[in-house]
Amino acid sequence: MDDWSQGVRLANARSLVGYWEHGYDWRRFGSELNRFPQFLTEIDGLDIHFIHVRSGNPGAMPLLLTHGWPGSIAEFRKLIGPLTDPVSFGGDAADSFDVVVPSLPGFGFSQKPAETGWTVSRIASAWVELMRRLGYTRWAAQGGDWGAVVTTALGAMEPEGLVGIHLNTQYAFPSRIPDTLSPEQRYAVDTLAVYTGELGGSNHLQGTKPETVGFALADSPAGQAAWIYEKFQSKTDNHGLAEDALSVDDMLDAISLYWFTNSAASSGRIYWENRSATFAGPKLSLPVAVTVFPKDIPRLPRSWIEDTYSNLIHYGEADQGGHFAALEQPGILVREIRTGLRVLRS
Repeated sequence: MDDWSQGVRLANARSLVGYWEHGYDWRRFGSELNRFPQFLTEIDGLDIHFIHVRSGNPGAMPLLLTHGWPGSIAEFRKLIGPLTDPVSFGGDAADSFDVVVPSLPGFGFSQKPAETGWTVSRIASAWVELMRRLGYTRWAAQGGDWGAVVTTALGAMEPEGLVGIHLNTQYAFPSRIPDTLSPEQRYAVDTLAVYTGELGGSNHLQGTKPETVGFALADSPAGQAAWIYEKFQSKTDNHGLAEDALSVDDMLDAISLYWFTNSAASSGRIYWENRSATFAGPKLSLPVAVTVFPKDIPRLPRSWIEDTYSNLIHYGEADQGGHFAALEQPGILVREIRTGLRVLRS
């Protein structure tokens, strides 16, 4: 086949896996991760792994960053420096953040749950406890993909100390789609249909049979690579290949973290635990900043975003980037986080 309509092309998969076997440097990736202070803490019976980098600048705002699938803490590596030390990256010290980056339960170096019930609400409650243990009494949160689902759950909870959130994935579809739609609203509905239809295979399988998927992938590094590679191919802002949007090393960093931690099944369970979740609501009243990336799927219109987030403090539209903003366009995302959350510092 000369297209991706049925999934990953054999020639592309062979090239990716061949480089993984013969050219990829796992030690380089490990060294990059190990530059950041990392910790484990038990919350609600589960060991949670997290990166915690304090800014050297006074008045830094604590910021909790949550990844999604097939994301990980690795996707935030290029954000941590500019967020914690903006001056060294051409920014203003007044935009400094303390950064906390936890691994979702069952992902990466966090413990794999041995029981059911780890819904996004439970994860959000664990994140509140994490920030409390770190001594933060006033903090913000950010996320995309499942990270945005958890961050939205935090926004709905409005725990003491959370002053606002930033989302690069918005869950703001109306509970009932209107009969009459603007062009932007029609585009949102059409892209949602693509997301749940031809791009929804992995979501459906992980939402119904994550253990079966996990067993299959745990026995095949090439299978694990193809499973994630297809997502990068289908949801990045590329010109025909994922490699247009992401470096091969970036993709293999993500793939390797799943493979070496044997987390195909445990990470897939987030779909099973939250299989009733939709792209609708909830409506939030705390401060919300959003950034819409042009090739995100689905892409929501401003009208629905404003209707869902009544206290919208920032609306940004990036000029490039897709669903995996932290990996694809870290510079744009850093600027949007700084701008979007700046009003909360006063």
